Amino acid sequence: MQTNVSGRPTELELRPLSARSVVLSLLLGMHPPELPVKDLVRHVEAFGVAGSTLRAALSRMVAAGDLRRTDAVYRLSDRLLERRSRQDESVHPETRPWDGDWEMAVVTATGRQPAERADLRARLTALRLAELREGVWLRPANLRRTRPSDLGAAVEHFTSRPARPAGELAATLWPLSAWAATAEALLAHIARTTQPADRFTALAAAVRHLLADPVLPAELLPESWPGAELRAAYTEHRRELVEAVLGRTD
Repeated sequence: MQTNVSGRPTELELRPLSARSVVLSLLLGMHPPELPVKDLVRHVEAFGVAGSTLRAALSRMVAAGDLRRTDAVYRLSDRLLERRSRQDESVHPETRPWDGDWEMAVVTATGRQPAERADLRARLTALRLAELREGVWLRPANLRRTRPSDLGAAVEHFTSRPARPAGELAATLWPLSAWAATAEALLAHIARTTQPADRFTALAAAVRHLLADPVLPAELLPESWPGAELRAAYTEHRRELVEAVLGRTD
């Protein structure tokens, strides 16, 4: 993404969707998440994906465990269904009134391999925690969610009330201005796109960006925070796109 002198983004550099991404984007937006291969071939034509390219991608996705095939129908695997649940949660996270408490997760495990450390960091980030210092993660306790049980003894969880002003701490933990600027650029891009391929690419980028939304209490956010607007735009345009491309509604 390029930025102008004020730090606001002027152009988004969106990754084009591969054949695999197109299939996943279609199926992740459907309930139930399945389509016959003949329908997949027909629908991906709108994204410039040839039938031979699609069939090769489907074979690789079945081998990788992304899809399950029954006769000529392809369906998302259980692992990808879990991904859809996380995607849905990223668009519509459940919150509760904030009383000033903060969640704190302290990494206590030692002697882990680099891959294990990276995996744990990714999982804590997915929980919308931010790292204050090495091994110490926190966020306002305003989310309704179940804490993953498989973090095990690697992490100890606490409730705390930092002495530092909450707004100042939040601004230190998350790049709020940068997130808002990118969200506004995505909203503008989504609004001006009309072709299915361009719209799908923009919506896929919106979902990735929403995963990085810290979902903070309103009193800790800058004015005119675009999180809710980006969620609403994604939900509306995804529904319209599914109906237009697949000829059906969710």
